[in-house]
Amino acid sequence: MPDHPLLDVLRESVQAGLPVAISDLGRLVRIPSVSWDGFDSENVARSAEAVKELLEGLNVFDSVAIARAPIDGERMGQPAILARRPARNGKPTILLYAHHDVQPPGNEEDWESAPFEPTVRGDRLYGRGAADDKAGIMAHVAAIRSFVEVVGDDFDLGLVVFFEGEEEFGSRSFANFITENRDTLEADVIVVADSDNWDVNTPALTVGLRGNVTFKLTVSTLAHASHSGMFGGAAPDAMLAAIRLLSTLHAPDGSVAVEGLTSRTADTPAYDESRLVEEAALLPGVTPIGHGDVLSRLWDQPAITITGIDAPTVQNASNTLLPSVTVKVSARIAPGQSATDAYTALETHLRQHAPFGAQLTISDVDRGNPFLVDTDGWAVDVAKDAMRQAWGADAIETGIGGSIPFISDLVTVFPDAQILITGVEDPDSRAHSPNESLHLGVFHRAILTEAVLLTTLNERGRIDS
Repeated sequence: MPDHPLLDVLRESVQAGLPVAISDLGRLVRIPSVSWDGFDSENVARSAEAVKELLEGLNVFDSVAIARAPIDGERMGQPAILARRPARNGKPTILLYAHHDVQPPGNEEDWESAPFEPTVRGDRLYGRGAADDKAGIMAHVAAIRSFVEVVGDDFDLGLVVFFEGEEEFGSRSFANFITENRDTLEADVIVVADSDNWDVNTPALTVGLRGNVTFKLTVSTLAHASHSGMFGGAAPDAMLAAIRLLSTLHAPDGSVAVEGLTSRTADTPAYDESRLVEEAALLPGVTPIGHGDVLSRLWDQPAITITGIDAPTVQNASNTLLPSVTVKVSARIAPGQSATDAYTALETHLRQHAPFGAQLTISDVDRGNPFLVDTDGWAVDVAKDAMRQAWGADAIETGIGGSIPFISDLVTVFPDAQILITGVEDPDSRAHSPNESLHLGVFHRAILTEAVLLTTLNERGRIDS
């Protein structure tokens, strides 16, 4: 397709607005909006208020509100921001999604600058949430700013914004939220800005997502701690049992060895192990794990990671046999398998392989289904062409090893909507890790992509093949 006739004007507008967008993003990053239990929920509320002010400042929505939905009968979810402007004259409606909550910072000593103090070094902005996903919020906001500046505020395109406040805590109220707000959220096209790009010069449209199953596993062998010198070698302690049990989850090559967890066969772009070594920061001499094409391992095969363990620190270690050990298990599920079936396979495996008769307790189970995007809709072609114009490079269709579990909920409630999964991250963004960062060039091009997309959709009929 030819470039949009307003591309140069949009590019100039996005360029001129970039300093303000970066400044606004910095203000959001300064709010430590961690949605996990044990962190101050007031910070998530402050973040929601700050984002609401940004949307109100656009002066294009009929309504902008902070809303919550129940997780269960007793608990309410974290605050989300919801805004809507109805479509006119037969134009489509586009829903823009991102989330304003963030991961915990982890060990602040591992950060080169304070996690909640936005810091520019070179061409990157560092800080927790600078990429995942407050940059997604600001890409939407900045794109709307340029769109309105170029086409005016009397446009016909329908706009809906949904900025969630608990994605990093499992989107536990998400299904209830979209059901309660179905009429407000209904759209023809849904853009989820929470993924990454092939590299800093090449855009990506995510078409496959692994699902996830996470839970706490407690392994218990003794009624109380005992002296390791007196009973070690005869009484099985929980650490030994946990190590033996967890080792059964993987084959010698590091691939998953749980019967019942499935893989998917699909073509993947070229990506060799040397690129994995660089992007995943393997230490010298450390080799990759698994088998098959590298991207097949990342996108289309299951993976299991132990992301946390409750046990005495080395400094506090005493000569005792531990009665119980608790670990956090995080499994990624290949497209084509339900999270429920995957959890059943994991639980069955663990109970069948518990050594020494160890007692197992599983709690805090979360499940999210994998997802494959239907790429036959017209919106995919429009989005990829907008990327080409903004980036000067063709978009690559990619899978992603991470999970966005709520996508399957969107499909259930809005089966006719076309879903586009985009993002502002790149392989060096280190989302969820210390020194998370946003490449400012990628941010610029992501904003321009969406500005072109909005302008193009504003000129289309609602039903268009």
